[in-house]
Amino acid sequence: MTHQPPADSDARRAIAPVICYPVAALPQPDMALYRAAREGAEAVAETLVPPRDARAFRVPKGHFFRIHSVEGPQVGDLNLFNADDLSERFFSGKARALHGTHLGEGHRMWSCFPHLRPMATISHDSLAWYGTDPYGARVHDVIGTRCDPYTNRLLSGTDYHHCCHSNLTRALAAETGLPLTQAEAHVHDVLNVFMCTGFTADTGQYFMKASPVRPGDYLEFLAEIDLLGVLSACPGGDCGAEHSSDASACFPLRVEVLRPRPGALEGWHPPAPSAYDRSHGA
Repeated sequence: MTHQPPADSDARRAIAPVICYPVAALPQPDMALYRAAREGAEAVAETLVPPRDARAFRVPKGHFFRIHSVEGPQVGDLNLFNADDLSERFFSGKARALHGTHLGEGHRMWSCFPHLRPMATISHDSLAWYGTDPYGARVHDVIGTRCDPYTNRLLSGTDYHHCCHSNLTRALAAETGLPLTQAEAHVHDVLNVFMCTGFTADTGQYFMKASPVRPGDYLEFLAEIDLLGVLSACPGGDCGAEHSSDASACFPLRVEVLRPRPGALEGWHPPAPSAYDRSHGA
């Protein structure tokens, strides 16, 4: 059946959009304090994430962590958990609703209900210069879920065991001692670190393109609470061709944890969980 546009179709399309979540009242990080605190911070731990694999790392609250490109263009999938409570985890959908499809300096990694508090704040991004390219692409997205073996099986009819979902599951299990089936239930939608993505203008499909990341680039966060992070070095490499592949050139990623100098974060306090009164029912 063919549907003809109504007489007022142009008027309907011309209605102005309304932002779903106005953020004027959203608590803002003290970026000047964070920038000052990162100066002179001391590296205290380091984790190398091999290509097509994942590793876990821990970050005490009030410390910084940096995800580095070290050998070649590589994107990563990041999960974050409360180090003491795996049920509090990164809520990518809420971060997207509050900050937009891609995260950058000053944006926060919000945790899931009922906590809804900043887990980490992006304190520095060496790719901030990229902005929005002619295709509408930007970096560090919270659009995509993570490459996974289930969708791969659905679309290709084959099994692939180095998807980011699988990598994250194995790394979380290794870190916590959980069986793989239990660890998998905790793996969640990610921040696609360094990934360059957008939506096609004609079909609205999620697309990726080769990441602009190069060795020496990094994305830095301040841990607002004690964190357990898990990072996968995507089997798509820079994701310029495909993201579940043994053919793409892949490189490691390095996670560096830094401790600010004493007193550098004076006046800063870890955020409390949401004060919403749940007694009336969620």
